[in-house]
Amino acid sequence: MRRRFMLVAIAVTVMMAIVFLVPLVWLLVATAERSARAEAERQAYVIGSVLLVTGDRPSLEKAIAATAAGRDQRLSIAMPDGSVVGAPLVTAASGSLARVRDAATPLYVPVDGGEILLSPVSLPHGGVAVVTIFVTDAQLHHNLPLALAICAVCTLALAVVAVLVADRIATGTVRPTQRLAATARALGTGALETRVEPEGPPEIRAAGQALNELAGRIVELLAAEREMVADLSHRLRTPLTALRFGAEALPAGSDRDQILDAAVSLEREVDALIAESRRSRTPRPPARTDVASAVADRTRFWSALAEEQGRRWEFERNGDVPAIVAVADKDLAAALDALLGNVIRHTPAGAAARIRVLQLATAVSVVVDDAGPGIAAPARAVRRGASAAGSTGLGLDIARRTVESTGGRMEIGRSPYGGARVTLVFPYAT
Repeated sequence: MRRRFMLVAIAVTVMMAIVFLVPLVWLLVATAERSARAEAERQAYVIGSVLLVTGDRPSLEKAIAATAAGRDQRLSIAMPDGSVVGAPLVTAASGSLARVRDAATPLYVPVDGGEILLSPVSLPHGGVAVVTIFVTDAQLHHNLPLALAICAVCTLALAVVAVLVADRIATGTVRPTQRLAATARALGTGALETRVEPEGPPEIRAAGQALNELAGRIVELLAAEREMVADLSHRLRTPLTALRFGAEALPAGSDRDQILDAAVSLEREVDALIAESRRSRTPRPPARTDVASAVADRTRFWSALAEEQGRRWEFERNGDVPAIVAVADKDLAAALDALLGNVIRHTPAGAAARIRVLQLATAVSVVVDDAGPGIAAPARAVRRGASAAGSTGLGLDIARRTVESTGGRMEIGRSPYGGARVTLVFPYAT
């Protein structure tokens, strides 16, 4: 913004200089031309006065030598008999001599390097002599380069002053705007206690006050939302406790153990949800999780249901060293559960599935292949809440946001089994 202020100041200064200096330069040019011609006419008048007194050649040459134009070999006299006294300038304007003698009025004839003044003088003994004076371009434009240089220096000085003034004005606007932007960025990172001190022009002060009010309102809304989530989660504990006790009362066996494990796991998730909702919103240090171990754990968890549905449930990995990525273990588990749960829920019973962990040089990929109907519209499937299979439409979006939070990406394609292939590419944590 400061640069724009300066550019505007320079543009306005240059335009104002042009408006005033162009007429001034034109006036200087016209003045210099008038001054040079007036001096030439004055010298022609002096020589004309001598011609009226005498026609003696030595006297005329002496009078020519007494003038500045004569000393510079720029003055001559074309006599009625065709002879020339002084510098031979007549040839340059010979075509206009007759016209000047007939009109008996002075005439300026343009030539290379300037112009020639032809001034007729009617002699007492008859005939018309013509005094010729060469006026150079340097005389016609006397001091014009100096005047142009002075105008350029003045314009530059005015532009510098205008830039300095514009910079001071811009600083009073830009600095409050920068602080406003810094506060907005801090709020965006989760530092909701950050506030800006309103300053600067009235409009920016109003924007600062509005940002502070918005931040306060966001804090209030988040606090109310966290409390509501905590309350709702707490309400689930009673039926979950009853479910766990009911599972414990079942006869011993694999069904009892499976239901009991699910109830206990669900209780843990509810407790974690309550704790998360009451947690401070201050940023936490980045988490680190071994993707390979997490995938192996969640694959084993879902293998019981896959076995009940008669699925071939395979897990593969191409390395035995940890594949550490920058994501919390619970977030990674939720993303994996979303993908594996989709396979269980949205593919026919008995459809095979393969889960692979591929450790590459700069990233680790989690590839889930199934033999289901596939995903017809991948772009729509990853939109939050969009589902054509009667689900919540959140699973793929949860997985996408989890992998993108690490700087990775999610890809959807066709698996070798004919169904869907979902790939999560995680860059290694640094």
